[in-house]
Amino acid sequence: MAALALTAGLAITGTPAVARSDEAPAAMEASDVSIAADTYTWKNARIDGGGFVPGIVFNRSEKNLAYARTDIGGAYRWDQAGKRWKPLLDWVDWDRWGWTGVVSLASDSADPDNVYAAVGTYTNSWDPTEGAVLRSSDRGASWKAATLPFKLGGNMPGRGMGERLAVDPNKNSVLYLGAPSGNGLWRSTDAGVTWSEVTAFPNPGNYAQDPTDTSGYGNDNQGIVWVTFDERSGSAGSATKDIYVGVADKQNTVYRSTDGGTTWSRIAGQPTGYLAHKGVLDSATGYLYLTLSDTGGPYDGGKGQIWRYDTGSGAWKDVSPVAEADTFYGFGGLSVDRRRPGTLMATAYSAWWPDTQIFRSTDSGATWTQAWDYTSYPDRSNRYTLDVSSVPWLSWGANPSPPETAPKLGWMTESLEIDPFDSDRMMYGTGATVYGTENLTAWDSGGTFKITPMVRGIEETAVNDLASPPSGAPLLSALGDIGGFRHTDLDAVPGMMFTSPNLDSTTSLDFAETSPGTVVRVGNSDTAPHIGFSTDNGANWFQGSEPSGVTGGGTVAAAADGSGFVWSPEGAGVHRTTGYGSSWTASTGIPAGATVESDRKNPKKFYGFAGGTFYVSTDGGATFTAKATGLPSEGNVRFKALPGTEGDIWFAGGSATGAYGLWRSTDSGATFTKAANVQQADSVGFGKAAPGASYQTVFVSAKIGGVRGIFRSTDAGASWTRINDDAHQWAWTGAAITGDPRVYGRVYVSTNGRGIQVGESSGTGGGGTDPDPGDPDPGTDPGTEQPGSAACAVTYTVTNEWPGGFQADVTVTNTGEAAYDGWKLGWSFPGGQRISQMWNASYQQDGAKVTATDAGWNGTVAPGSSAGFGFTGSWSGGNAEPGAFTLDGKACTVG
Repeated sequence: MAALALTAGLAITGTPAVARSDEAPAAMEASDVSIAADTYTWKNARIDGGGFVPGIVFNRSEKNLAYARTDIGGAYRWDQAGKRWKPLLDWVDWDRWGWTGVVSLASDSADPDNVYAAVGTYTNSWDPTEGAVLRSSDRGASWKAATLPFKLGGNMPGRGMGERLAVDPNKNSVLYLGAPSGNGLWRSTDAGVTWSEVTAFPNPGNYAQDPTDTSGYGNDNQGIVWVTFDERSGSAGSATKDIYVGVADKQNTVYRSTDGGTTWSRIAGQPTGYLAHKGVLDSATGYLYLTLSDTGGPYDGGKGQIWRYDTGSGAWKDVSPVAEADTFYGFGGLSVDRRRPGTLMATAYSAWWPDTQIFRSTDSGATWTQAWDYTSYPDRSNRYTLDVSSVPWLSWGANPSPPETAPKLGWMTESLEIDPFDSDRMMYGTGATVYGTENLTAWDSGGTFKITPMVRGIEETAVNDLASPPSGAPLLSALGDIGGFRHTDLDAVPGMMFTSPNLDSTTSLDFAETSPGTVVRVGNSDTAPHIGFSTDNGANWFQGSEPSGVTGGGTVAAAADGSGFVWSPEGAGVHRTTGYGSSWTASTGIPAGATVESDRKNPKKFYGFAGGTFYVSTDGGATFTAKATGLPSEGNVRFKALPGTEGDIWFAGGSATGAYGLWRSTDSGATFTKAANVQQADSVGFGKAAPGASYQTVFVSAKIGGVRGIFRSTDAGASWTRINDDAHQWAWTGAAITGDPRVYGRVYVSTNGRGIQVGESSGTGGGGTDPDPGDPDPGTDPGTEQPGSAACAVTYTVTNEWPGGFQADVTVTNTGEAAYDGWKLGWSFPGGQRISQMWNASYQQDGAKVTATDAGWNGTVAPGSSAGFGFTGSWSGGNAEPGAFTLDGKACTVG
């Protein structure tokens, strides 16, 4: 380790600085990371929702099988027994972070075990990874990937249109995918393994949200936006003949093939001047319905229509529920009731004010009714009741004047689906949640139907900052779009987000280390204020004044005793205040845009970082002095001061093209020392010290020993243990991390779309257990009494699998009459698998040969009892299970 004078520049963005794309799964590098002696369990700090759900897909042949897709937070499968959603893409790694943006989902009605996801977040340079179609034959428990030669845009304009991915209901080896960016229509004939362009398709689309945008975002061609099969034109085992495709082209928005995709033509007589967001065919009536908008959404849309196409006669009919002149929104969500021919529903997806609208027809669009109507303006009558008691923050703490209500029925309502097996169940996605009902048909009889959140399990927040005070609530969060919360119970939905002020996105928060009731937060808002203060640990807030010119939140720091605050907002320079922001004074000696933090012991000491220089103030932020140089000058940077110790600072950040890693200063930033055993690091935080340890536990989101993950150190960074596994990676985790000062091992990890991840250690000590290097033969132990032949039974189960990786559990049962006094289990992998991490045991691997050794505490196994351990690993070519196991060199029964 070499002591350096350091400097770095901060650039907090929503895009990881070092993500890179590999068509094949990233190869594991040789690792010197400690082997974890215990396994971590992971869960979300419950918020329930928090982001846009643009797609809900029900399987057409199996009851209660449904999926949801999000724009940045992966995909989910509905668990009917628990009435909740199960995440399916937590295995997506740092390098392929864009695969958490899901542009489309398809569930196979011929074989309900099959599900497909088209993934990729941005079609421009923001996402360095090519898009892919993921395929699963076990409902999303494991996946394989087909990487595409272009990008997909799960978080691009038009992402609510669809579904762009579809499985032929008659011949399920055939799939179609509508591509953006002028890449046309694509087809697979081998169940998603390979894909090729349908060169006969004549129109790749031409609509862009903003052709003048030069970033590649607003000016991207939204392309082919949905594919719909008419299952009546095929039979089981033969390809469907009639296929309909929606195109982002206002003059030519619907095409059809009548020969199984060989030739295509524009359907004559179709509506023009609009984009068809959805195209849904009611096979019982032969009607194809279109919901149309003048834009691609999901935010915009000022005019709209609904049209019906008679696939038998070729006749088109405008069946809009509202005259075009009276619309101020586009139509998006669309579903037909598969059990009640002629019943359909649609949404006014872009009706932001006073509320979204939902329309229902029971006569194929001839007449419609609305979810709510005006009685005498501004009063309205609702056909529904909306109960958000399970997710109370959905009211946003608002008390609007009529005709607005709180909570709202929704906004960005691009997805609405009637359960094909239950006419009473309907779900629809909004910009913040999934709502649903189980007594929908009360609408038709003049009664009221009840809407409640059906969102449990979906955690879609983007996390900007986290804090865990030593008293009060265990966690405070700063979130994009919904502000943030005081989490008093990690397993319960918070009652309300931070209010007074309500911030669209909280960018930074801090508490006073020795007076944790004092909390400050800053964030983005259309108007002032951009800052709030609390004196009761975030339970209640009051607004602060702000310096002139503030346009965004930036970063903020609280003095250790709460006596003052330093704020570095967007649009203005660094400022300080004493008290609670009644007035502000510009700090000197530090540039605008610097990141600021406080010393956690000395209330007069604050730190800053910008433009390649580390800055220190010893007078409460009034003046700063440039100190260390030599730190990263580019990339994302986060740094934190250790609680209770003056001047102990840990600094994480950098970029792949320059300096990158983890540094520590023990002299208040005058000099820093780089950790030689950390290749890359992006965030750092502290938690309670391990039993017997003299230094607080350090947590990092980092690359150590060639492995990307979440790591902890109980010995001030001398050694590190990876505490997540390949099944729990959550793509990009670089924004924030903190341990809990009250619970050893507990860690809170930020994600960009999968909410706040909470890790709990099952052990009480730190460090790891490595195999004994002095053991000449790890497969046998001459000092241990060996069980007799067949005195053991082994079960080996692959519990999760993803492209290039897997997770497995192993259980060894003592079938003999004497207890094991320590054990070593050996096997050989048949498919080139490599273990990357093991818990509840240590291991050695030499080629295909593996030996797993007990962790000490589980070495004694009584007759009839079992010991278990688990591991994650990589595979290439195949992932077949081992066929034989030995315990201390003698054969076990396998089953």
